[in-house]
Amino acid sequence: MTAADITIGPVRLIRSDCRAVLADLDPVDQVICDPPYEQSLHDAKNSGRALRADGGAELRGLDFDGIDAYRTDFVAQVVPLCRGWLIAFCTAEGVGRWADAINPAKGIRYKRACAWHKPDGAPQFNGQGPAAWGEMFVAAWCGTGYARWNGGGKRGFYSELVNPRDRHGGHPTEKPWRLMRNILFDFTGPGDLVLDPFAGSGATLVAAVLTGRRAIGIEINPDYFDMAVARVRKAVAQAGALGIQPAPQIQEALL
Repeated sequence: MTAADITIGPVRLIRSDCRAVLADLDPVDQVICDPPYEQSLHDAKNSGRALRADGGAELRGLDFDGIDAYRTDFVAQVVPLCRGWLIAFCTAEGVGRWADAINPAKGIRYKRACAWHKPDGAPQFNGQGPAAWGEMFVAAWCGTGYARWNGGGKRGFYSELVNPRDRHGGHPTEKPWRLMRNILFDFTGPGDLVLDPFAGSGATLVAAVLTGRRAIGIEINPDYFDMAVARVRKAVAQAGALGIQPAPQIQEALL
């Protein structure tokens, strides 16, 4: 098991429940994270009932609790830390719940719900209704003055494969590193310090290395933490071998 607090290049990884350490961190430029889903989805995935009608292997369950019980407390902890954007992934049904937690809070402004389209997303295996088209993420501004990003007037819509050729596959809700790269390009600047309080297997941390950002990742599960450490080591080594901060046009060959 890897040490509980380790720094690899521009990335610091902490093995802990984020709620126990957020108060001890210095301010960061952005918070970009993939928190647990709403508890109702966790319950459905972990129900034990068959979800497929095609005879295939059942989908992997989620080995962590939903966000509902501490979403509001999490927002309260993040606001004093964050100098810019809070980006939090969620289900479509969870957008309103995140807005309800953010809107009453001081020091943060809810801005937009954005979409991640999954071109290769799973069908509805039991055939009892339409399949999910993707996921959402909410964007809220914790900084001073007008919200600032690099996307100009573009829409908050991102389309990336769930299962690219280099998918790591160690985490049940793994985000593609290319998706996180594009979000970092839009919502952060070179050298920014990005905090991911739910680091999982480290996709956001990998994307930070490959876009010239710094990052702090917090992950409570020791197995996922070790996966993140290994992935960050690989990304840092590959970036270092090039002798430059990776540019967008060469990142496709790195992982």
